[in-house]
Amino acid sequence: MVNIGMLLIGLGIILVSAELFTNGIEWLGRRMKLSEGAVGSILAAVGTALPETLVPVIAIGLGTSQAATEIGVGAILGAPFMLGTLALFVTGAAALIFALFGRRRATMMIDNSVMKRDLKYFLVIYSIAILAALLSSHLYKLILAVGLIAAYILYVYKTITSGEYVAGGDLKPLLLQRTSAIPRFRFIMLQVLMAVGGIICGAELFVHSMEKLAVIMDIAPFILSVVITPVATELPEKFNSIIWVSRGKDTLALGNITGAMVFQSSIIPAIGILMTPWVLNKAAFTCALVALSSAAMIYVFLSLKGYLRAYTLLSGGVFYSLFLFLIIGHKI
Repeated sequence: MVNIGMLLIGLGIILVSAELFTNGIEWLGRRMKLSEGAVGSILAAVGTALPETLVPVIAIGLGTSQAATEIGVGAILGAPFMLGTLALFVTGAAALIFALFGRRRATMMIDNSVMKRDLKYFLVIYSIAILAALLSSHLYKLILAVGLIAAYILYVYKTITSGEYVAGGDLKPLLLQRTSAIPRFRFIMLQVLMAVGGIICGAELFVHSMEKLAVIMDIAPFILSVVITPVATELPEKFNSIIWVSRGKDTLALGNITGAMVFQSSIIPAIGILMTPWVLNKAAFTCALVALSSAAMIYVFLSLKGYLRAYTLLSGGVFYSLFLFLIIGHKI
């Protein structure tokens, strides 16, 4: 009961922090004159990716056992898997629910170029990260790790230099300075940093509670890290995206997820390649292939149709369920 209570407290902290973060990051994007794609795919994505970034770094860097390495590698693979399946499903489901109550349309109002660019980068970069595990030469793995980092830098450059500036007319007042129409930059940064701190603390509390429950339930370290831990650490992306979907800001909502997918498939695997032997088992490869398949389906649909419906995003739930069936039902 204590673990469940702490889990719910962590969940509450993440929810409140996500509201602070979405409000602050929109104002930061406006003050920096960034496009919606840059705000969602870089600022929001990297900011909310901090919890799941810390999990593998701490597990690999501070851990001394094989189980710690398994948790670290599982967390690295679990983050893009969770984003490319469950997070997209949750966003699509939220959009459909809001559409059902007449608050929005079922068609996602997105910048197609932003979505296609993010998914294309993810499919290419993540495939390279997984292929690196098949190489026997540590030197070649290091070269690919450097290439992954360079690819993300290129992605950031292209994202920042493309798109229209964020419109500020429909922004809600900054929560820390509601009396000012145009909040001061220092208050914006203070709110963003407070929100990021809350997200990290809430996610850490959530993760530790889930880990204790997993021990009680006798769950293997890899399953814990690839399935259970990302559910907690990816909550910020899910909450932020639901908030933005409810306001009709679909480019921010989906960019928050797809931008995090690019970050989690480049920088974090590069850390894994540099800090571990980067040898993946059958379950790890299955996880990666399911994530790539889910993202590829969305990319192909968007490329062929030129638009994206909320129900198309529900396919992420099908791929997520497929992985659970394979990993648990067949004990891969």
